[in-house]
Amino acid sequence: MATLDDAVPPGADPQPYHEQVADPRRRDYLQIGAVAFAGVGAGVIALPLINSMSPSADVLAASTTEIDISAIQPGQAIKTSFRKQPLFVRNLTPAEIASADGVAASSLRDPQSLDERTKPGKKNWLITLGVCTHLGCVPLGAGEGENKGPFGGYFCPCHGSAYDTAGRIRQGPAPTNLAVPDYVFTSDTVVTVG
Repeated sequence: MATLDDAVPPGADPQPYHEQVADPRRRDYLQIGAVAFAGVGAGVIALPLINSMSPSADVLAASTTEIDISAIQPGQAIKTSFRKQPLFVRNLTPAEIASADGVAASSLRDPQSLDERTKPGKKNWLITLGVCTHLGCVPLGAGEGENKGPFGGYFCPCHGSAYDTAGRIRQGPAPTNLAVPDYVFTSDTVVTVG
């Protein structure tokens, strides 16, 4: 009867495969090296792709706007731009602040108080985007001599949206108040928006 040893072809080594390999760890080393090489290659390919998705320096520079507010007197407002949108910066008078505080926030369509729309200790400075929340028109009232509407704030003549001195919607089809962007006072005379 033939045995397994008899099935070995002439000239072949009768030892099992695992005994024929001089160092079985060599295969593991090659596998780890191949995977590491592939990982480094994938990283080299992916990094330029990821970096191309980052905003360029000119875009980052346009993402913030510094505004010198030293020349804006109480009752005055200026129009400037922030990220290619109009920005209203208004120095409220004590009468305008009292008018805004005299309205119960709960009675408004988009309930917010003047305190929620300004920074603590800087209640006289109202900074809003100058874009009507109805259809994106630019309301009037951010400069001297312009029609400020029935509530003394801003007025969008396109569809009749009227905002009060705190930029809150009071009348017309606009669903929400004028948006207040993120901003910080970097000094008593400079505001950084964005």
